Amino acid sequence: MIPLNDENETDDEHIKRIWCITDYSQSSILLIYNNIIHTFHFFAPFACDLISSVILITKKSHHQANLQKQRTFRRIFREQFQEHKHLCLAPLALVILAIPTMIITYTSKCMESADDAWIYLIAYFISFIPPTLTFIIFVLPSKFYKKEFEKTIQRYRENIRRS
Repeated sequence: MIPLNDENETDDEHIKRIWCITDYSQSSILLIYNNIIHTFHFFAPFACDLISSVILITKKSHHQANLQKQRTFRRIFREQFQEHKHLCLAPLALVILAIPTMIITYTSKCMESADDAWIYLIAYFISFIPPTLTFIIFVLPSKFYKKEFEKTIQRYRENIRRS
């Protein structure tokens, strides 16, 4: 770890700042470990969401195909995919939103002047977008989740009125 280093002189024209959170040598085991962890935390949730969505749609299609013998599995699968495509699109949207943070993670170095601060600030705020959009991406498109959310809000309002 490199500490924060600020040198401020009395005249405001010369300000030297070198800010680093961590600084690894290029061949360091810690750098490799850090990159692997960042990559895993980027792709693992995406893969889990996408795989579970495909499994869910496939299982439901198999169940429907067993109940409705006159229709083919392929046709039922297409219908189920159209009905539940938001389950596959949501992980893709979250990954696209996380790409800028991932790029900055791999390309950022020490910040040597106050001029570069906006890049880190933007990256910091971009990292909040995927968790913030989770509600919009997962709950609102789903009829079931939306109905459950409305029931929960209604129960909450009733509890507030009673107390």
